Amino acid sequence: MRGRLVHVGSAVVDYVYRIDALPAAGTEKTATSYARVAGGGFNMMVAASRTGMKVVFGGQLGTGPDGDFLRAAFAAEGIETLTPPSPSMDSGNCVAMISGDAERTFVSWPGAESQLTPAMMKPVTIMAGDWVFTSGYTLSYPGSRDVLTDWIEALPADIAFVFDPTPVIAYIPRSILDRVLARTTWLSCNTNEAAEIAGAGDAQTVAIRLLAEHCPRAEGVVIRAGAHGCLVRIADGGTRAVPGFKVEAVDTNGAGDTHIGAFISALSRSTPPCEAARYANAAAALSVTRHGGSSAPTHEEIQEFLNQHGLATTAHGREEATAT
Repeated sequence: MRGRLVHVGSAVVDYVYRIDALPAAGTEKTATSYARVAGGGFNMMVAASRTGMKVVFGGQLGTGPDGDFLRAAFAAEGIETLTPPSPSMDSGNCVAMISGDAERTFVSWPGAESQLTPAMMKPVTIMAGDWVFTSGYTLSYPGSRDVLTDWIEALPADIAFVFDPTPVIAYIPRSILDRVLARTTWLSCNTNEAAEIAGAGDAQTVAIRLLAEHCPRAEGVVIRAGAHGCLVRIADGGTRAVPGFKVEAVDTNGAGDTHIGAFISALSRSTPPCEAARYANAAAALSVTRHGGSSAPTHEEIQEFLNQHGLATTAHGREEATAT
């Protein structure tokens, strides 16, 4: 039986404004559209759930309109929340401005997800075969990072732990970051985040340093490069650049989250890492052709996309070339 994805990061409400270009300092822009959507860790959980993985949430939601909104979104996707809501705070939110070139600018406000105590984590029980995930956001908050790091270090040795440092990596104290990296089974990060951890260099050199100097227990690292795909470095020394897919992007919000969720889902069904990365590249490519951060495709949509590109994945995750 496939294990669950146990997400112990954060989920927030995104207030999304679409504009032709970012306003200059001291000026104002009128948005062409607006939406209120579930965001943060929700996007990654949706990607894993829609590709067949059982997903549960072990982070904190708040009490208030944003917390209620997130609970409804979780229920609609079949994602169970393991912890009771914070009685004193609402969930946080993020203002996302999407410009005409599909790039994003964010301003966030932390809420209940930024506060953790050991008692809050007690309902989060781990089962054999589970995959545990967190992101850098929860580790950046002074009120949650110590408790979460202690909890991660106490995970059973045979439980896979996946970590995405996210763009807030500079706000994570190095002592916390080092402890989490030391327990990481799979690290997924973009090129800037990888360099922040291991220093500048080409992707292969940085990946080698990540495994050798920062993630001693890891099975591998994925360095994401947007539309160019990703690089996979396996602990046994194998490295492979996995190319992306050319699509017309309309919204890149949530693409990295989709990539990680699809990648973990594929690994959980014993797909080899490089094939899981191609599967994740396809999922991310499909997601950027749709509006909304939680625009992750289903497993069937990913399979159809791969078939259209002359690739297919067997029931056991083995990739095959198809006739063209």
